[in-house]
Amino acid sequence: MNNSTESSLMHLPVTDSLAIAILNGDWTPGSSKTLEAIQEEFGISRTVAREAARSLEAVNAVAIRRRVGLIAQSPDQWSALSPQVIQWKLRSDHRAQELLSLTELRLAIEPAAADGAARHASIDVKAKFPVLAMELRKHGESGDLETFHKLDIQFHSLLLRNSGNEIFAALADIVAVILRGRVEIDMYPRRPEASALDAHEAVAEAIWKGDGQAARQAMHDIVDEVETAITGGTQ
Repeated sequence: MNNSTESSLMHLPVTDSLAIAILNGDWTPGSSKTLEAIQEEFGISRTVAREAARSLEAVNAVAIRRRVGLIAQSPDQWSALSPQVIQWKLRSDHRAQELLSLTELRLAIEPAAADGAARHASIDVKAKFPVLAMELRKHGESGDLETFHKLDIQFHSLLLRNSGNEIFAALADIVAVILRGRVEIDMYPRRPEASALDAHEAVAEAIWKGDGQAARQAMHDIVDEVETAITGGTQ
């Protein structure tokens, strides 16, 4: 195995561990680690340690200084909208605050995106929403959560990408990370709430009919329910 292949396979878990160590306070912001120390800690080659360092530096999690090494940076300086940073925070002690912040982001953009999709999406795209909503109900009520969550990501991504707003479209991958992350950390109901299924159908119907205001309100209801669950400490 060459060095390039080795680093591509091995640096990711090392990068994850170092990032979460900073988030959880095990690696104090302002303190440093050398590449040699990282090599020894994880039993890895210098090539892998260097690749992990570059990945952390790319999202401002560390600053790299010659003869000093990697200097941990405060999490409030990290690239907040990086999908990788979002995943790290959801797996750390920052989980609750990250979920709340991400839900507030969704509340700010998804109702407007639903309005935009109702007004700007093509007829072929609009026709997909009622079908997706029907499938969401079918798999949600049957307890097939794996399929349900895949469809849910598809529903929200399709909405954002067809909102007529290129900034909203660019956030589709981030919202997908948010939805997937909530499932992965077991912060999603064992069975979708009936009200959530109803609201997805309401969004789909409003988009199909071109009713932007109704789509906006129904999407607000979906995300607001998530915020209520998070702040209320329920799953």
